[in-house]
Amino acid sequence: MNPYLLLSQTDRQRVSDGAVMPILEAGAARQLVLIWSQLGDFDSLEYAWWLQREMQQLQSAGVVIRAVGIGDRASGQKFCAYTGFPAEWLFVDPTAELHKALSLYPGLSFKLPALSAGQNAWLNLMLMCAGIGSPGTLAEVFRGYRGDRQAPQLIADEEIVKAAPLPPLKGSFFQWAGGKGFQRPFELATLRLRNMAEVLSHWNTYVPDSTYLTQRGATFLFDAQGSLLYEHRDRGILGFAADQSNPLSFLSSV
Repeated sequence: MNPYLLLSQTDRQRVSDGAVMPILEAGAARQLVLIWSQLGDFDSLEYAWWLQREMQQLQSAGVVIRAVGIGDRASGQKFCAYTGFPAEWLFVDPTAELHKALSLYPGLSFKLPALSAGQNAWLNLMLMCAGIGSPGTLAEVFRGYRGDRQAPQLIADEEIVKAAPLPPLKGSFFQWAGGKGFQRPFELATLRLRNMAEVLSHWNTYVPDSTYLTQRGATFLFDAQGSLLYEHRDRGILGFAADQSNPLSFLSSV
């Protein structure tokens, strides 16, 4: 089915007030629709971080943002409190029905009869983290450690980052790895460690049902007529963008 047609006929629970209502906003000149994986997933948290970073430019350009993540309303509330993503823009889909309807990549689906659905999902998630059935994941993990001169600096020099079990780090600490003005070695890895510490500290809230841990998401950009301007379907963990150095760069070319 056409993604816009499907999304325009879809209602989900909105995190801000619990109302079940249409996902799309009628009449928006450009609408960025994000179908996120589990709200406790690296990809969802990292995508929200990029959106917060570019929020002023997105709003100035008149881009309406809507996101649907796997979880319940409590998951969404925790996600928004941590990331700053507006709760009125976030909807939840507890059983990933929308992901299935859009034919998004469900991830590995090996099943061992002795394990429950949630346990099998954990097994498949670990295999995907090792790069099995998840192209590009290991390369993206290594990029977080080695740095990326094509990506912007992620942590301001005066910013203090708390990522347990590391001590609080000042952004200027990363200058020792080669300077400033680009993604320095260990910079992205530190932000990912902070996300991991947050999720593991509140696991049952972020992930009320582990059955859908491997499910991947997608990005869609539509114009006012519902024409598809851009599409990206995730094929693996940390594969939420075609340009990982600057995940929102596609907005400048459409």
